[in-house]
Amino acid sequence: MLSFRHMAQLIEELSVFLPVYNEQENIKTVTLKTQTVLEKIAAKWEIIIVDDGSTDSTRQSALGLVKSDKRIRLISHAENRGYGAALQSGFYNSRYSWIAFIDSDGQFDFSEIDKFIFKQKETGADLVIGYYKKRRVSALKIFTSKIWEFAVWLLFGLKVRDIDCGFKMISSNVIQKIPKLESERGAFISSELLIKAKAAGFKIVEIPVTHFPRTKGKGTGRRLNVIIKSFVDLLKLWRRLK
Repeated sequence: MLSFRHMAQLIEELSVFLPVYNEQENIKTVTLKTQTVLEKIAAKWEIIIVDDGSTDSTRQSALGLVKSDKRIRLISHAENRGYGAALQSGFYNSRYSWIAFIDSDGQFDFSEIDKFIFKQKETGADLVIGYYKKRRVSALKIFTSKIWEFAVWLLFGLKVRDIDCGFKMISSNVIQKIPKLESERGAFISSELLIKAKAAGFKIVEIPVTHFPRTKGKGTGRRLNVIIKSFVDLLKLWRRLK
């Protein structure tokens, strides 16, 4: 990883959004760390905190961050709609030509965005997506992710290392041109994005990212009904695109 001294003005403009649900212990730290990096690498930038109906003090913390810098914005969902809905709000409200997002649980190091930018410049890719060097989650979550990725490969021919990795950088041109994202809950949103981007002829490249164990807060996990609905949505998309 390059030092900030060598990272200056790597990109002209970048929107970064943070999907968040009940992360009162993490959102301030993650946002401020993201801000520090953006001030070093981008001429124009914004941070969008997408609060998906948090029931703790996440929204109050976010409002304090918004007041501290006009380049930080808050989008609040009145109720918890799901990870897909949070990503949709982030994508469709981003103002700049490149869009990145990371999960707001503190398990990613946003300073690794330099590698995404260099990879994009090197390859001309439209989407640069992270894959975990070592994923710091339960064996069950890794196993179910691999089953999901196999299903996506089987139905759509899309083969990536970690389809649902929560660190990606995408050209706004992709979001503007692919059919509107529809998924609101579960694992389907990242797959839907990549499937539609691939079908539209956009170039996707992958890059390894560091994943840290969660030290604060608690993950919401994966409910069986959400997993089942995601597989139903996957089959519906396959029938539409085949």
